[in-house]
Amino acid sequence: MSLVKVDNLSVRYGANTVLRHVGLTIDPGEIVTIVGPNGSGKTSLLKAIIGATAPAAGTIRKKPGLKIGYVPQRLHIDPTLPITVGRFMQLSHRVDRKACAAALETAGVPDLLGRQMSQLSGGQFQRVLLARALINQPDILLLDEATQGLDQRGSASFYQQIEAVRAETGCAVLMISHELHVVMSASDRVVCLNGHVCCEGTPAVVASAPEYRALFGSGTGGALALYRHEHDHDHDHDHDHSHEAAE
Repeated sequence: MSLVKVDNLSVRYGANTVLRHVGLTIDPGEIVTIVGPNGSGKTSLLKAIIGATAPAAGTIRKKPGLKIGYVPQRLHIDPTLPITVGRFMQLSHRVDRKACAAALETAGVPDLLGRQMSQLSGGQFQRVLLARALINQPDILLLDEATQGLDQRGSASFYQQIEAVRAETGCAVLMISHELHVVMSASDRVVCLNGHVCCEGTPAVVASAPEYRALFGSGTGGALALYRHEHDHDHDHDHDHSHEAAE
């Protein structure tokens, strides 16, 4: 049974229709990435799935009892506020220290429990947000450009950690990203969105689709080349690099 099934979805803000007749299915354990230009409705689709935005038309069906973990694009914390990672993770969840530590380990940052949030690097901060989303052992993780502000190496390391999380927990992942070069190596399926679904399929299929190239330019063949290189590299090295710290 699918975890989420979006059928003929339309979303409007006032007179502005941002999504038209969108269909999307997320199955257990798969990593699906949504790409598209600014204003293409990517975040609106995530908000509709979460329930934060009401559809103007269409339906969103979720598996009964579905547990969702959400990693936001940005979260501002006052740098003068003294709060440890462990305390931060307990703000929105009634969980013990052991559960927090386990989630941090799954997110690839096992040694941060007592660290001040203000002392974290950008990559560490995003791993803590990931750990917070993992505490309730979700069936699906939703990520809204969760690596924005990280450099290319930090982004690649974060997405490799997402693959490791999926392998360890079996959760599905639906993520938005503008980083085509990274996304292609981390996704089972890519959905190209521009107010509607332009094309979807495996990374190789989407990277060669005329609709995708019309949006992102002919130079995006490089994304596919990197996808092939990293995919082969991962098999050769058995994902040894997936636990590198994101700095």
